[in-house]
Amino acid sequence: MGRKILFITTDQQRYDSLGCNGNRFCRTPAIDALAKDGINYARAYNQNTVCMPARSTMLTGQYVRTHGVFANGVPLPESAPSVAQYLKDKAGYKTALIGKAHFEPGFDMAGKWRENRRQMEGDFGPWRGFDYAIHAMHITSFRGNPAGHYGRWMQKNHPECFNTSAPLLNASPGGDTGAPETMNNPVPRAFYHTDWLADLAVEWLNKLDSDEDWFLWLSFPDPHHPWDPPASENKRCDWRDLPLPEGYPGPPEKIREVLAQKPAHWLAYYDGTFANIEGGPMNFTPQMLSHDNIREINAKVHVMNELIDEAVGRVMAKVKAKGWDADTDVIFTTDHGELQGDFGFVYKGPFHVDALMRLPFIWRPAPNAKVAPAAVAQPVEQVDLAPAFCAIAGVEPAEWMQGKVLPTSEDGTRQRAICEWDSQFPGYGFHLRSIYRDGFMLTRYEPSTSTPNGLEETWPQFAAITCKVRYDGSEGELYDLKNDPLQWRNLWSDSKHKSLKSDMIADLYDHLPPERKPKLKVEAPA
Repeated sequence: MGRKILFITTDQQRYDSLGCNGNRFCRTPAIDALAKDGINYARAYNQNTVCMPARSTMLTGQYVRTHGVFANGVPLPESAPSVAQYLKDKAGYKTALIGKAHFEPGFDMAGKWRENRRQMEGDFGPWRGFDYAIHAMHITSFRGNPAGHYGRWMQKNHPECFNTSAPLLNASPGGDTGAPETMNNPVPRAFYHTDWLADLAVEWLNKLDSDEDWFLWLSFPDPHHPWDPPASENKRCDWRDLPLPEGYPGPPEKIREVLAQKPAHWLAYYDGTFANIEGGPMNFTPQMLSHDNIREINAKVHVMNELIDEAVGRVMAKVKAKGWDADTDVIFTTDHGELQGDFGFVYKGPFHVDALMRLPFIWRPAPNAKVAPAAVAQPVEQVDLAPAFCAIAGVEPAEWMQGKVLPTSEDGTRQRAICEWDSQFPGYGFHLRSIYRDGFMLTRYEPSTSTPNGLEETWPQFAAITCKVRYDGSEGELYDLKNDPLQWRNLWSDSKHKSLKSDMIADLYDHLPPERKPKLKVEAPA
């Protein structure tokens, strides 16, 4: 027998969102306990800063350029490898995915992709190696249609709550301050997706025999926007009591001073001449944000994170009640972060900084494994998750997995982490390649392209959107994270760091795997 595996993920959660990582504004005792008894990785990085590429890496154990999902809107082929299927085949694990999947484009009302068609057909598995798979998105409905199994359940059982979510990817004002994509959501907490998913996880665990090995991926859609937790819970964190985040530079002139040191699309986003439609709403410009908007967004994020923590606590209590805790490994992480006021921005996108790349990442090994608690500062990556699951299950990693088993101590076995960005809109054509190493973060901007990528075949109105910002390959970013943790001072053109820059660029390209050919097509705008 292997050990049981509880894999918990969130969506768009910052490293500093947890008490164990320094957060002072929300309470996360259940997750903090996992960190106290396990390994807390201080420098864990994703392989892409948006959902589908990052999630495809977690499922396949492959870098983005290998599995091919280089952007949202590129569906992961159904033939792609799955660590869940591997655990089933090699170790006899029972498997489930409960929550957000997003390996295929969302908001597919026609059911073109199976992930979206499944809720229409009442299909709960098997799917992509999971015996049981039930999906929830951030909202219940999209243009009047149910979003995921959760939306279908809400429509059937609580129709009065079917359309209470704030509009997703629409910067319409809401909440107390008129902040974009916020709402004082009237949905009862018991019907909100966080508690709904915890209930389903407990239900699935109850159906298992005591001697079965299992792999449960419990995937919460929060704290991703829209920022609309149940209004009954907003009292947990009053936005009026929050300071502006440390990464907020200050008045507009200071924001522009910081952004002017970075490649052109940073300042252009702030000024409204660059539309960040690959990472947020088309109708949003950061200058729209007031200080109170940022405070309210952050307050609602803290509430969402507290609800996640309580859901984690409930599931852990069930694991203990079943007598499994001593033989259960728990890994907690997310797909990517959120800017949340840093640099005067919210949302995500082609911004390779710690706010989006650095992840909360905790492994609580099964107590029976007798692994000493540790804090590990050397870099690890999402691509390492699949080999870690294999090690827990007692099987060799598959040959198609590209990561390494996670270190359990500061053993010096890891030197770097790699992250990439490729635009899904051919008229944008950004290509960012990043490496973290030795306390520095470097991002090289490859030359912009305007190459058709498939979107013009299915969504020509989006493929026709162009971006005035173009890069010739000489641009980039270099940050000394020890002396400049907020990443306000770009050292790319600093003569004192010329040698380091050259060395890190060479190291980056030495460790990028070959790119999948032919490239997968972009088939949808999200």
